Formats: sequence, structure tokens, C-alpha cells
Amino acid sequence: MPFLFISLVGYYAPKLTHPENLVPSNALPTPSKLQVALLAMLVLFSPLAIDIYLPALPQISTAFHVEHALAQDTITWFLFAMGVGQLFAGPLADKLGRRTVALGGVSIYALSACLAWAAQSIDMMLIARLLQGLGACATSVAAFATVRDLFGPEKSGRMISYLNGAICFIPALAPILGAWLTHQFGWRSNFSFMACFAVVVGTILFFRMKESNPVTEKVAVFKLERYWSVLKTPSFLFHATLCLMAMAVILAYVTSAPVVLMENLGLTMKEFTFWFGVNAVINIAAAFTAPKFMDRFGTYKALVVGISMLGLAGVIMLVLAEHATPIAFMLPIFLSSVGFAWILGAAAGKALEPFGDRAGTAAALLGLFQMSGSGLLVGTMQRLDVTSQEMIALQMFLIVPALFVLGSKSGKSWHATFAKAKGGIEL
Repeated sequence: MPFLFISLVGYYAPKLTHPENLVPSNALPTPSKLQVALLAMLVLFSPLAIDIYLPALPQISTAFHVEHALAQDTITWFLFAMGVGQLFAGPLADKLGRRTVALGGVSIYALSACLAWAAQSIDMMLIARLLQGLGACATSVAAFATVRDLFGPEKSGRMISYLNGAICFIPALAPILGAWLTHQFGWRSNFSFMACFAVVVGTILFFRMKESNPVTEKVAVFKLERYWSVLKTPSFLFHATLCLMAMAVILAYVTSAPVVLMENLGLTMKEFTFWFGVNAVINIAAAFTAPKFMDRFGTYKALVVGISMLGLAGVIMLVLAEHATPIAFMLPIFLSSVGFAWILGAAAGKALEPFGDRAGTAAALLGLFQMSGSGLLVGTMQRLDVTSQEMIALQMFLIVPALFVLGSKSGKSWHATFAKAKGGIEL
């Protein structure tokens, strides 16, 4: 079992929890550039495992003699495992430490990438992707729990936005690299690259990453009460659902884009990566502007603007659905990517805000909502008798009712801290 492996790493590797690898408590308020760089490395595993081999999906379906939809399942299975696995990775991050879980996750990721490279059937590929999702979830939980450790509740939302900006570099660059690898060496080379990336980053983490939560728990943490104490918090439940809905929009786009752009519109692999990359650049810009907006106007207004953008993007998607051109499909996607970036940074930070030493468990549940929840939602929506554009627009509309919750007394109170700091309620 992958998480048994992580537990054994924490038990048998004293170096992982040696005092020299612990961040001193007085160092927590001023995270170094190295710590930020290490966090960026950790969050790259998940998007890399999705975006690099998107151009190779047609070759994968041909190689295994299966329909394109089954090849797409390698993405949804990965995301499902990544979400569910965080229920285990979160408590382990609280008990064994962020560093141990990060290193264990990187190891699982590398081994499963090798298994995917060697897969001789779609069943073996799906199993490898499930395992890779578990490894990626461990690195993700360790990263975002460390953000809460190092930056505290007030600055974690802004740091999450910056990390999302780093994540967005992968959709911009990975499909280009994946298209080149696929053309030169075949689709399996994408998984060889993932394995090599994991080995390199894992080596850097082993020698340079310090433990950010030195006071790890010594009691059993696999208790329902731990999860319930997080789930019963209304602020967490609402903001985690926002993350789910926003992520569902992006997932609907990612899984539909190869079909719409390459199969329906006849774009080449090079043209597909161009449009995919343009959207990623827009997402990067949005992710880096979101913290500035939150600094000035607060998370409340960031969420209102982000949700409104998704609603408007849904309308534009339906209006332009009859136009069979790349820009007609991508224009609303561009707008929704900006809304997604603004929502995710603000909502994720607010979801984790009430939790200190339970940040690992809270981050795990947030990941469950964001990954498994969005995967199940999109998987259900894809079975409706609608076009890809209609399905994506419907995903965008689903988040709009959240504006009514934000406008309620409870919704405003969750974001009142910023307004009070500015001298009054500005909601």
C-alpha cells in the first residue's frame, strides 16, 4: 500500500525527522526563497502528470485499441485517486511531518510513472495512474499544509495564488514538451520524463527541505472526529465547494479540448498546444494578479468578481457555440481561467484559515473536494446528452448561486476580518 510505504519511510528513516531538518519556530514568520521554491516544485507533480501527455491521448487509445473516452479515463482516475488519497496523506502529514509525506509521495510518483511507461494494456495503465494520483496527492498535501505552517492564516491565500501561478506554467509548457516527446520517441516517453523529474526533485527535497511542523502528533490521527471537526465548519464547507466547482470548469475544459479542437475542428497537435499554451499564459497572469487584488480589496470581492467571470463566460460559450472556430471555443475559456484563478486562491486560503495543527487534515479534505469531487461531477455531466460547449457552460453556471451565499450575513462575516482591518465593513 502506498501510504504504508510513506509510514515506513517516516519510521525507518531518522534523517527525515532529524533536528537539522526541522524549521526552527522563530524561522516560520520569514520563509526563505528556497522554501518557496521547494513548495513550487511540490505542486508541479499533479499538473505535469495531466498536461504533458494530453497530445498523446490519441496515440494511447490507438496503442491499446480502445475508444478515446477510455484513454481520457487515465486523467479522471488520476484525479479521483489524488482526491481520495488525501484523506490518508493529510493525517500522515500531521503525524509524520510534511517532509516525510512529501518524499514518500515523490517516490510513489516515480515508481508509478515507470509502471505506466511499461504498461501493455489499458487496465495496467489505469492502475499505474491510480498509484500516480496517490503519489501526487501526497506532494500536494505536504505543499499546502507547509504553506499554512510557514505563512499563517492571513498570508496563506496569497501564497496559494502564487503557487497556482507556478502550476499554470505547466499547462503552458508541458503540452509543447509532450508533443515533441510523443513525435520523437512515442507516447511512453512522457512517462519516462515524469519519472526522471520525480527523481531529480526528490533528490533536491531530500537534502534541502526542512520540516515545517516539528511538533508532529504522537497519537492516532485516523479518526472520523478529525475529519468531522473540519467538515462541520461552515466556512470550510462553502469555500471547499467553491474550489470544487471552479476546478470542475477547468477539468471539463481539459478533457474536452482535445476532442473539440483536434477531432471536431481538425487542429494539428502543434495548433492545439498553441491554444492550450495561450490559455495557460492567461491563467498565469491571473494567478499572479489575484494576490494583488486580495491585498487591496480582500477575498470577498475577489470571489465575487471571479464567480461573476465564470457566469459571464458560460453565457459567451453558449452564444458562440454555433461558430466552429478555435477562438469561439477558447474566448470564454480565457475568461473562465481568470475567474478560476481568482476563486481558487481566495477560496482555498479561506477554507484552511481556521485550522492550525490540523492543516494537513484540512488540506486533505480540501483536496478531496477539489479533485475527486470535481472529477465525479464532470464525469456525471459528460454522460448528459449535450455538446462539449453546453457541458462546459453548465459547469460554469453551477457556481453562480454561490453569490447568494456570499451576500448573506454568514458569507459576509467569513470575510469581515479584512474589511475591519481597512477601517470598516466594505462588503
